[in-house]
Amino acid sequence: MSKVIAGITTSVDGYITGPDDGPGCGLGIGGERLHYWVFGGPWSYQSGPSGEPTGEDKAWLDGAMAGTGAVICGRGTYEAAEHWGDTNPWGLPFFVVTHRPEEQPPGDDFIFVGSVAEGVEKAKAAAGANNIYLMGGADIIRQALAGGHVDELTIILAPIVLGGGKRLFEGFTRSLELEQLSVRQSQFATFVEYRVTN
Repeated sequence: MSKVIAGITTSVDGYITGPDDGPGCGLGIGGERLHYWVFGGPWSYQSGPSGEPTGEDKAWLDGAMAGTGAVICGRGTYEAAEHWGDTNPWGLPFFVVTHRPEEQPPGDDFIFVGSVAEGVEKAKAAAGANNIYLMGGADIIRQALAGGHVDELTIILAPIVLGGGKRLFEGFTRSLELEQLSVRQSQFATFVEYRVTN
């Protein structure tokens, strides 16, 4: 049976971006460190990421993607990533939750949907027996958790204190019970996987 798995990288103080995130600075000022694990080490907006994940980072990513049949993200993430150059980076059905689904881009690389619930429903249909990966941003993950759509939550903790930006659980008021499933650690991140039990 397929699961909805939400995953996001945070700083030690709970930020998923530094200040002033947006196109050209998708992880905010100083936020590149959040994704050192994705690109195999240090990178900057000026030089751009050029590496690949290695070791435990690659092992976690390969495992996460092995059973994935569809991906969901929010419009803010889509815009901050500059639409991934208008090419779906996952090669899987990719749903973008937006308040403006009528702005559907041409082609079928990205499918705009009007709510998290609609995105989950369509992603489940597209994924079949495979899992759905909900990649954020924070608001979309909060909505999905509040709506009871998430089966598992992965917090990828980067060893940095950002001191500002967007917090993962800012304004979240629902109580959640989590069962820890696994922990994996690398030089650049600690991956903690939970089952959402309520």
